[in-house]
Amino acid sequence: MTNDQELKTREAADDKMINDAFQHLLDTYIQSRHRKKVDIITKAFNFARQAHKGVRRLSGEPYIMHPIAVAQIACEEVGLGSTSICAALLHDVVEDTDYTTEDIENIFGPKIANIVDGLTKISGGIFGDRASAQAENFKKLLLTMSDDIRVILIKICDRLHNMRTLASQPANKQYKIAGETLYIYAPLANRLGLNKIKTELEDLSFRYEHPDEYASIEQKLASTQASRHTLFYEFTAPIREALDKMGIRYAIKERVKSPYSIWCKMQNKHVTFDEIYDILAVRIIFTPKERENEINECFNIYVAISRIYKSHPDRLRDWLNHPKANGYQALHVTLMSHQGRWIEVQIRSDRMDEIAEQGFAAHWKYKEGENGEINEDDGELNDWLHTIKEILDDPQPDAMDFLDAIKLNLFASEIFVFTPKGEIKTMPAGCTALDFAFSIHTFLGSHCIGAKVNHKLVPLSHKLESGDQVEILTSKSQHVQPSWINFVSTAKAKAKIQAILRRESREIQKLGEDTLGEFLKKNGMEHTNAAVDKLAALHNMDKREDLLQAIGEKMIILGEKDIDELKGKKREKSTGGWRKFVPFIGGGKAKKDEGKQPELFVVSESFNRKKPIIITDENISQYKFTFCCHPIPGDDILGFIDNKKQIEIHKRACPVAAKLKASYGNRILDAKWDMHKKLYFDATIRLEGIDRIGMLNEVTRVISEQMSINIHKVAFSCNEGIFEGTIELYVHDRDDVRSIIGSLKKVPGVQEVSQIM
Repeated sequence: MTNDQELKTREAADDKMINDAFQHLLDTYIQSRHRKKVDIITKAFNFARQAHKGVRRLSGEPYIMHPIAVAQIACEEVGLGSTSICAALLHDVVEDTDYTTEDIENIFGPKIANIVDGLTKISGGIFGDRASAQAENFKKLLLTMSDDIRVILIKICDRLHNMRTLASQPANKQYKIAGETLYIYAPLANRLGLNKIKTELEDLSFRYEHPDEYASIEQKLASTQASRHTLFYEFTAPIREALDKMGIRYAIKERVKSPYSIWCKMQNKHVTFDEIYDILAVRIIFTPKERENEINECFNIYVAISRIYKSHPDRLRDWLNHPKANGYQALHVTLMSHQGRWIEVQIRSDRMDEIAEQGFAAHWKYKEGENGEINEDDGELNDWLHTIKEILDDPQPDAMDFLDAIKLNLFASEIFVFTPKGEIKTMPAGCTALDFAFSIHTFLGSHCIGAKVNHKLVPLSHKLESGDQVEILTSKSQHVQPSWINFVSTAKAKAKIQAILRRESREIQKLGEDTLGEFLKKNGMEHTNAAVDKLAALHNMDKREDLLQAIGEKMIILGEKDIDELKGKKREKSTGGWRKFVPFIGGGKAKKDEGKQPELFVVSESFNRKKPIIITDENISQYKFTFCCHPIPGDDILGFIDNKKQIEIHKRACPVAAKLKASYGNRILDAKWDMHKKLYFDATIRLEGIDRIGMLNEVTRVISEQMSINIHKVAFSCNEGIFEGTIELYVHDRDDVRSIIGSLKKVPGVQEVSQIM
């Protein structure tokens, strides 16, 4: 076969693949509840196909397959209409080709053009090369989102398809995209009620960041599938019987916990896979006889099934009367099965189920049926977008702070708090009385002196619980204190406190500047930047602002010493005198240089960031090992190029690394271990169990004699026959830790063994 023939065959295969994918999209759209605007979708497809002609993705398939896939997700999995499908098909046209937003507007109208423009603004991951650029882009994302929520919904569809096709990317890119997904997109999807998509995004991120753990959990889920099925059918048989008698139209589904949430639980609770009891949950989805009566029907079903099984008194979750902020409604009840297992049952109507899967997109469908336009009276969503706008109006200077502020808003699960008049306010879990004060009004927050919770006096830092009635106490003489930042957990309160402190700080700096100006004038000197810098260096201040602040607060009183410094008179070096003879006070640098520290590796311009860095016994000292997560050989790790161009090593699951992946994605490197059990690393193990004579002796014997591992420190305590303790060890790698934990679990009386670090 000649090259021309090969090319033609390939083109024919590509065309068939593209046409099949588009036909599948049209079929899905025609089956949906939206108005049938097939013409405009076909027009958008032909336009995008032409624009991306000849371009291929890293995986080798024609580029147009990506916009079709995004449009398919938007239509099938999010339930969006023709406007969104067209925008999804066109979402990369402005960014990747010569066409402009104006061209799109002329051909497809302003609505589609605005969404495409919003998507173009926030392309390329959210983040550029610098922190400030990242924060800027993230602001764009949120601002466009508050104009038209469909922008962010399509962006989430785009990210989901990128995650599904992540295998073709190099490892450092995988960690960047997976980290960014976990840090921002999964919480966003959750906040918008896209539960199914949120779960898939988390699982895909987990799969690329921790491939071994993911494979292990998948294998365990597969091996326990048969026993779960049996349990499900035995448990639901009497429920089906009861519901049939009641004449209810229903479907019962089994919900299996996702690999990512299983892994999170294993990490947080220090338990094994076998110890997680809620892997299986049961969903009852019914069609109500009367739509307005569906909440009562939920409770009727609950009453019927609680006659069959005993319910857990503390595990009833009523999301019916108080829906979650993302619109989720259901009744959750935990029942004891005849096999002695707690099983959660979620009771919801077909409408609630659709909202649980498709979030706000389903809301719109139920609100105005056909045209898929957004209804602005969605209270909770609007409140949330309003909060985000407030943060955007006064963003923190630091990108990381900014991301954190948004994150507080995204992740929060809700509690319900009452005002003195009995109004319900939805607040994030873990919020304090001060958060509540700021959520009502900035004036109330900034003059808050305390609160009465359920008629009892409490401090500002008091954590609120669901059902609390809160009355805020204020005083005009009260002012915002810097320590208040530690008393709040909501983004709104943090942003407000920081804004007030910054405003006050500017006033103090102004006073400091005036005081300094007068001092210089009095002594016949000019008020220049160079003079201020000299004084800042004299008082060990890094910034001019810090110096002016200290002068304004009267922490620094200007005097003779400052005049001498400015006139260039010689001062005695504070490091001189007797100090230089005492090595540990500052003069003893000679000692340090004798045992020279190994040079840290510095990343050059020619360094290949796509290749993994291999950490060996010989080069390990060239990298920085962080204290935030304490990585040791055997851990899933990555490298991060810091501001000094040196490489830090973090665990992939480290919270600091999560932030770095989302904020400085281009500085992330793939890292691998290649150690030969020469070096030792710290590890700490925690034990719990039933105390007996000789327990400590046996535990230490297992570690030191059987395993030949050095023990660094042991701390044990015993209370009423139960002991708990920690053992610090020197190990070679993660395998050592696993085998020690395995051996300790066999010691009679030891109930729980887990690794802390």
